[in-house]
Amino acid sequence: MKKVSNEESLYKDLINKIVKLLSKHAHKSFNYKQVAGMLGVEDKIGRQQINKILISLHKQRIILDLQKGKYKINQPSAKSLKGSYVVGKVEMKSSGKAFIICDDFEEDISVSPSNTNRALNGDVVKAFLFPKRKDRQPEGQIIEILTRAKNKFVGIVQISKNFAFMVSDQASMPFDIFIPIDKLNKAKDGQKVLVELTEWPAKAKNPIGKVIEVLGNPGDNDVEMNSILAEFDFPLLFPDNVIKEAEKINFTIPAKEITNRKDLRNVTTFTIDPIDAKDFDDALSVKKLTNNNWEVGVHIADVSYYVKQGNSIDEEAYSRGTSVYLVDRVIPMLPEHLSNNVCSLKPNEDKLCFSVIFEMDENAAIKSQWIGKTIINSNRRFDYDEVQKIIETSEGDYAEEVLTLHNLASVLRTQRMKNGSFAFETNEIKFNLDNNGKPLSVYVKQYLDSNKLVEDFMLLANRKVAEFIGKKTNPGHIKTFVYRVHDEPNPEKLSTFSTFVNKLGYKMNVNSKKEIAKSFEKLLVDINGKGEQNMVSTLAVRTMAKAYYTTVNIGHYGLAFDFYSHFTSPIRRYPDLMVHRLLEIYLNGKPSADAAVYEDKCKHSSEMEKKAADAERASVKYKQVEFLQDKVGQTFEGLISGVSKWGIYVEIIENKCEGMISLRDLKDDFYYLDEENYCVIGQMNSTIYKLGDKVTITVKRADLIKKQLDFAFVTV
Repeated sequence: MKKVSNEESLYKDLINKIVKLLSKHAHKSFNYKQVAGMLGVEDKIGRQQINKILISLHKQRIILDLQKGKYKINQPSAKSLKGSYVVGKVEMKSSGKAFIICDDFEEDISVSPSNTNRALNGDVVKAFLFPKRKDRQPEGQIIEILTRAKNKFVGIVQISKNFAFMVSDQASMPFDIFIPIDKLNKAKDGQKVLVELTEWPAKAKNPIGKVIEVLGNPGDNDVEMNSILAEFDFPLLFPDNVIKEAEKINFTIPAKEITNRKDLRNVTTFTIDPIDAKDFDDALSVKKLTNNNWEVGVHIADVSYYVKQGNSIDEEAYSRGTSVYLVDRVIPMLPEHLSNNVCSLKPNEDKLCFSVIFEMDENAAIKSQWIGKTIINSNRRFDYDEVQKIIETSEGDYAEEVLTLHNLASVLRTQRMKNGSFAFETNEIKFNLDNNGKPLSVYVKQYLDSNKLVEDFMLLANRKVAEFIGKKTNPGHIKTFVYRVHDEPNPEKLSTFSTFVNKLGYKMNVNSKKEIAKSFEKLLVDINGKGEQNMVSTLAVRTMAKAYYTTVNIGHYGLAFDFYSHFTSPIRRYPDLMVHRLLEIYLNGKPSADAAVYEDKCKHSSEMEKKAADAERASVKYKQVEFLQDKVGQTFEGLISGVSKWGIYVEIIENKCEGMISLRDLKDDFYYLDEENYCVIGQMNSTIYKLGDKVTITVKRADLIKKQLDFAFVTV
């Protein structure tokens, strides 16, 4: 028997580690440098060995080379899995039909309403795959619900003599919930309620539930906003014990704490926020040095000093994961006493911060940096419009300091874009509301140079904090940290997107990472103000993959950063609070934190971030429908923003409200969708409706319950 040498054993162990790593992240692809980084291999020889192993595994078809030098585990395809079992997440349609989204392969699995087996939207399920039929989407049957996504639903209760039903607000909930009369909790017919699903017997057509909260009457602003929060499982109030614990925290900063920090109270410092902001979690300072360089400080509220890990405030903040910004209100992650008072960097008050301080020359080149705990005293609270006026006129309070920061930020931005950074920005819709929350007008938030000034310094701080931990590691050892990562686009999705925009007249070069970035940057400029802007932007975001939190650093593709984290908003984002705590641990020379524990927290934070975004979008859509409710029959100019087999989507130019014209309602011809050319064509008269076309529409229906707008073409 051949004796295995220690070197051979280590080599085999490395192969196993690589296969295990790629299997764990089966839906992602990595190059050899990323694999080496995740395994803690930093020396040149070790990286070369990993590269050789990856090439060998590729030859054996154990892994796939999806694009030049980027590998992923070779998972079986839907075709090869026929007759097997798969695990995935349910995406439910209003018709009762479902799709199962699996990480194992690209195609979704279609499930007919009769085969969903009481699964609901978002549930993690086990499904049996039917044999693949030629030219058909994979089909299957759900056989087991592994995890229920939620068991509470919002809707309108309909009461009969002997029973009641709750009709859900959500299109993704196709079942009415049966409610026994003795489980109505004093709800009245037609009211909005929160219902908890209690059981769903095997032979029952509908689930059974009980009313756990009466929200109020439909149409009332507070009721509707609270309904959205309840639908997405965000609490309406803080628990009493959390409020009491927060209120015990006072404003007095112990003298001993001040002596342990860098004292920056005499350095010119100010905050820049929206005019209606109440929590100020970041501030900027600037000081001219004797060598003519600039000292620029990015100061972030030290929430971790007040919110200790494991206390009731921390547990509630972790549960929420983030603050939620609805149209007319903020649901904070922290109690108001902390978010708006103790931690908020209000002017002329001593405040504790975690800071990153840079020495920069006039070309924004960083000569040195320092990261640590500080105490500041902000000189002034600016809003974005005030700073914008200073940038445009060179006049106003602290004009020299503001203009210095503006110039440095502009250089940082230019460098970032040159390195391949890009970001698709969709229109941010805002409303002017009356005292009852009724929308009086709709407008698009302007993104000013003052916004960019703050953003560029926040990006710099986030990047440098991540580099400080990510790069300062011993060979073979990586300190656990929370990264904000963004993967490279899937080659197939990128190719599909490129074909799509080419048909619209835009050119994409996808031959290299640099060319892709340049193409996206140019596309951003070219689509601005066009009818197809929103659809192209939305598809681009989907193509680009989603940013998320993780302890496994793969860099941030969209920003073109090798290291990136979220450090700058601990008042409203839990990951930033985790970053502050980890930074303090490592600055004090303590050992690395448990990666598994923090990875679970990262996953939870990513999920809560998505929930908050969905809730925010729901509130915007509700207000758009409400805004047009009294304008049914009125005429507007719009741009075709999307097409589907169901209808033509039109965005009204003046208020950015989007509605759909159903193809069924077009009586002058039979219209069909030309998927390849993204247009709708009349079969007889050959009339074409395509993306970006300017059209005139009337508002046909504004359904507040469904949050749905129906339009009709104005015929001449």
